Amino acid sequence: MATAAVLLPSHARVEPGSSQLAPATYPSANSSPSIDVDGVTASWIASINTILGNRDYAALKQLFLPESYWRDQLGLSWDFHTLHGPEKIISFLSSHPAGCRIESLKIDTSAAPRMPTVTAVDFDGTINGVQSCLVIETDVGRGRGLVRLAQDQGDGGKWKAFTLFTAIYELKGYEENVKTRRPLGVDHGEHPDRKNWQERRAAQENFEGDKEPTVLILGAGQGGLTSAARLQQLQVPTLIIDRNPRVGDNWRSRYHQLVLHDPVWYDHMPYISFPDNWPVFTPKDKLAEWFESYVRLLELNVWTSTTIKDSKWDETQKQWTVTLERGLKDGTTETRTLHPRHIIQATGHSGEMNLPTIKGMPDFRGDSLCHSSQFKGAQTSGAGKHAIVVGCCNSGHDIAQDFYEHGYHVTMVQRSSTCVASSKAVTDVLLAGVYEEGGPPVEDADLINHSIPNAVMKRMHIDATKKISKMDEKMLAGLEKAGFKVDNGPDDAGLNIKYLHRGGGYYIDVGASQLVADGKIKIKQGQEISEIKANSVIFADGTEIPADEIVFATGYQNMRGTARKLFGDELADRVTDVWGFDEEGEIRTMWRRTGHPGFWFFGGNLALCRYFSRMLALQIKGLEEGIMKYEDT
Repeated sequence: MATAAVLLPSHARVEPGSSQLAPATYPSANSSPSIDVDGVTASWIASINTILGNRDYAALKQLFLPESYWRDQLGLSWDFHTLHGPEKIISFLSSHPAGCRIESLKIDTSAAPRMPTVTAVDFDGTINGVQSCLVIETDVGRGRGLVRLAQDQGDGGKWKAFTLFTAIYELKGYEENVKTRRPLGVDHGEHPDRKNWQERRAAQENFEGDKEPTVLILGAGQGGLTSAARLQQLQVPTLIIDRNPRVGDNWRSRYHQLVLHDPVWYDHMPYISFPDNWPVFTPKDKLAEWFESYVRLLELNVWTSTTIKDSKWDETQKQWTVTLERGLKDGTTETRTLHPRHIIQATGHSGEMNLPTIKGMPDFRGDSLCHSSQFKGAQTSGAGKHAIVVGCCNSGHDIAQDFYEHGYHVTMVQRSSTCVASSKAVTDVLLAGVYEEGGPPVEDADLINHSIPNAVMKRMHIDATKKISKMDEKMLAGLEKAGFKVDNGPDDAGLNIKYLHRGGGYYIDVGASQLVADGKIKIKQGQEISEIKANSVIFADGTEIPADEIVFATGYQNMRGTARKLFGDELADRVTDVWGFDEEGEIRTMWRRTGHPGFWFFGGNLALCRYFSRMLALQIKGLEEGIMKYEDT
C-alpha cells in the first residue's frame, strides 16, 4: 500500500535533494567555573596527538563525547566534512587512504584570547566547558583549529571533545605573498628596457603576449573579487569577466534605496578591511565604489563589458577553450580565445531570476512589470498609484517601503510565511560577542563562527530565536494582527538556518514591518495570482486589486540553472545542486568540487565570500601544483 507524501510547511522545506539538518544535543554536564583550563586542554591535546601519531584511531572514542562533532575543512581530506560521533570519526580515519593527514595539533599561544578558557558550549551560557584555539599542521599545509571540551558524566567526568574544528589556511611551500613575502615593487640595477609599474600593470591586466589566465571567474561581485584576491596572493593567474560596464554595477543597478542588512563588522573583505569610519550598514552605491577601489588596490585583472560566446571543456587536456567578446573603452569590440584550467561561476548567490509565468502577463498595460533585480526604484511622481510586490523577503519589503515612501498604495503578496527579525535583534543576539565593535579580529571571529558544526549552530539558533522573538514580540504581534504570517524557521531555528536550508524566506526588518503593522502596506496572504489584467491583478480567491506597477521579488533559480544556460546540458547534468545541506550537514557543492573538473560554484554574502574564498583558492592551488588530484577523497 502506497504511503502518502507528507507536505511540509514552507518554512521547513529544503532545497530539492538536500538533507534535513537535525539539531545537535548539548552535553548534559555543567562543569565548575574553577577549572584548570591549561591542564585540561594540554592533557587532551597530548592524548589526541599520541593517538593520531600511532594511528590507533579506535582509541579516539576516549577523547570524544558520544554526541560530538569533528568539523574539518581541507585538513583531513580535500573536502569539507562534519563527522558526527566517535564511530563516524573512527570509521572515516580508518578507511581513508592516507589515514589522518593531520600530523599535530598545538594550543595557540599567540594571543591571550586564543588560549584555553572557560566558556559556555551552549547558547544560553548554562553549560560550562573549556575552549581553546589551535594551530594545526598536516602533511601538506598549516592551519588553525578550535576545540570545545566538556565533561562526560557517563565516563567518570572525563574531559572529552564536544566539537573539534580543523582547517587548512596555507600550503607548505606555496604560502601567500603577504607580510615577509610581499613583492619588492622594483627591480634595482641597470635595465635599459625597463617598464614602469603602470606599463607592467596594463600588460598583466590584458594578458598580453602569450599570457593566459589559469582561472577564469564569471562575475565581479563579492564572490568574484574575493576569490580572485586569494588566488592572486597564491600566484595563480586569474581573470574576472563581467558583462556590466563597471565593477560594482551589480550593486549600482539594484533598487534605489538598497542598503546592506548585515553590519560592517560582518562584511569585511580579505586583505583590506573597511575603515573605522565606515557606516554600520553599507549603502549599495558606496559598496559599488568600494568594489572598484578594491580591484585597483589589489591589482585584480577584470574585463568589464565582456561575455562568453562559446566554451568547451577538453577532458584529455583538462582545460577549457573559451571565446570571449570584450567591449573596449574606445567603443570597439575584440574577440579573445583563452584556455583556462578552471572556471569559477560567481554570478550571484543563486542563479537566474525566478520570474513566474502567469496568465495575462503580456496584456499588462501599467507602468512596469519586472523582477526585483530589474527594479530601479519607485517613481517620484508615484502619489496615488497602485503597486503590488509579490514576495515578502528582504527585497520585497525594501521595495514595498520604497513605494510607500513615494506615495503609492502598496500591497505585498505573501504566499506562505516569512521569518522576521529586527536588525537590532540580529546584531545584538546572533552577532554579539563575535562580529561587533571592539570584538575579536575578523580572522578570529571567522574561526569561532565556522568552528561550530551546522547541527550545533542550529541547536544554538533555536535558543537564540526564542530570545529574538521575545525582543521583537511587539513587532511580530503587529504583523500577525495585520494578516502577515510569520514563522521561526525550520525547527524554530530562525532566519540564518532558514537561509542555509533554502536560500531565502526571511526578512531582517529595517522599517517595513511597522508599516505593515500600521496597515500602510497592505498584505494579501496565502493566495496565488491567477491572472494579470491590463491594470489589475486577480487572485485565486477572485479578489481583484488595481496595479500600476508589479514587482516580483520571487528570488532566483538554483545556480545550476545558470550553469546550464552558460555551459550547456553536458556540464549542468554533471554538476550537483547548490545550497542546502548534504548528509553530513555541510553546504552542498558551493566552494568545493562540483562533480565537473575545472568548474566551481562560488557565492554567498560578503562574510561567506571572505571566508570560503581562501578554501576555494587552496583547492585550486593544490590541483595546479599537483598536491591533490580531483578524484582524491
